Amino acid sequence: MTKETPKAQWITEKEVAAMTNFAVQTLRNFRHQGRGPAYSKIGRAIRYNLDTVAGFMESKRVLPRDEK
Repeated sequence: MTKETPKAQWITEKEVAAMTNFAVQTLRNFRHQGRGPAYSKIGRAIRYNLDTVAGFMESKRVLPRDEK
């Protein structure tokens, strides 16, 4: 029996926008500025790894003072 490696889940910028509540244009601005979650570009297609987007959002988490 072999253990299968989980496949990466790639999503579109529209799916990222819906998931994060960012506008699609904000994601485009982030890419132009070299900010935001990492992405892959093949031709004109932009795809984000779902785990990377979740990690990016978690990295921006701000804790209230009493939880630090």
